[in-house]
Amino acid sequence: MESINSTQLLEQMRAATALAKNNSASTAGELPEGEFATLFRQAIDSVNQFQQQSSELQTAFVRGDSNVDLAEVMIASQKSTVSFQAALQVRNRLVSAYQEIMNMQI
Repeated sequence: MESINSTQLLEQMRAATALAKNNSASTAGELPEGEFATLFRQAIDSVNQFQQQSSELQTAFVRGDSNVDLAEVMIASQKSTVSFQAALQVRNRLVSAYQEIMNMQI
């Protein structure tokens, strides 16, 4: 596997932060129809990708692959955990918003 490039990781984090700031600045009325579903699907696919990568690295490390070091496995595992927890929080907020809307009096 490839070694971890801290500069590249930092750039990815900065790009994600900028994207999040741009998305939070727009209001729900400004999103074109279907864009939320597309963004949500991409986020789920990203979580899945992190989990698969983590699993592959863990398996390679356990098998004794000399190209995989423990730090790389641990970082992939943490990325997987953080992305899953973020997706879980989004799901919880969506369910909460749905329940609140359903409980509104008309």
